[in-house]
Amino acid sequence: MFDALKYLIGSAGPSGFGSKSTADDVTLHSSDLSSITAIITGATSGIGEETARILAKRGARLILPARSYKAAEETKSRILADYPEAEVLVMPLDLSSLTSVTNFVKDFESLHLPLNLLINNAGKFSHAHGISEDGIEMTFATNYLGHFLLTKLLIKKMVETAESTGIQGRIVNVSSSIHTWFTGDMFAYLHLITINKGEYDATRAYALSKLANVLHTKELAHRLQEMKANVTVNCVHPGIVRTRLTRDREGILTDLVFFLASKLLKTIPQAAATTCYVATHPRLGNVSGKYFADCNEASPSKFGSNSFEAHRLWIASEIMSSPPNSNPIDVKSF
Repeated sequence: MFDALKYLIGSAGPSGFGSKSTADDVTLHSSDLSSITAIITGATSGIGEETARILAKRGARLILPARSYKAAEETKSRILADYPEAEVLVMPLDLSSLTSVTNFVKDFESLHLPLNLLINNAGKFSHAHGISEDGIEMTFATNYLGHFLLTKLLIKKMVETAESTGIQGRIVNVSSSIHTWFTGDMFAYLHLITINKGEYDATRAYALSKLANVLHTKELAHRLQEMKANVTVNCVHPGIVRTRLTRDREGILTDLVFFLASKLLKTIPQAAATTCYVATHPRLGNVSGKYFADCNEASPSKFGSNSFEAHRLWIASEIMSSPPNSNPIDVKSF
């Protein structure tokens, strides 16, 4: 009850920020990001676009990968209208396609740019069941597996950039508190919804993908530490906000739910705050493998804190993201 009251009134936590803080507020201590190059997925609308806008305001060079090149160009135009000196590059990327992810990384590397910051923000909540071209359930493929491969392929560049510039690299995985809703065997459920449309539940599939983001953060932090890499990774829950993420569930029921929950909803600038805080604030130097909400460290679910499951997911993800296979991948053995 006390935590809910603090959320509603926006009381500041140990970081000095709270649920009412905005992305602009939390980046005041990082007002010059001109030495930073950032890749932000899902930046064509909502939280991702606000994150990109604020980082551009602070001087960061932005790479905006997107499935819709037109939408990304429109985002770029809006950012440049506010900040004409900003450097914004648009590149094609479909996170549900492992081939597209691989091609994006090759194209990015051909630009010979540094990479200081990777924000894995893109997310999909789809009512309809779907299978990716690689044979993986679409929500999991888009929200998690594509980001897993993207991050894995960009780690070398981030480590090299940190070594050459002395600036610590940061990876931010955008998850959700809904990850706490998933219970059971994640691989058994992924197998079921990959091969059987009748077993698909949109909310549970989304919760599974967000749990995977949390576990990925935990295992990657461990591996970066073992590598002695000057790169951190953390996970964030942005809060509840109505964005295009719910575009497949528009209707009277959705409108009613959001109306009733309106007092709990954040504005988009508030929802982007935790991402921007974790991505830029000097206080978080060397902080890695943590979960943040309302710009303060929080606790993920018990499942999300399980080192064994995090390692198990990593091994399975390496197999699933290996060269594309036209047949559904059998994940039940993981």
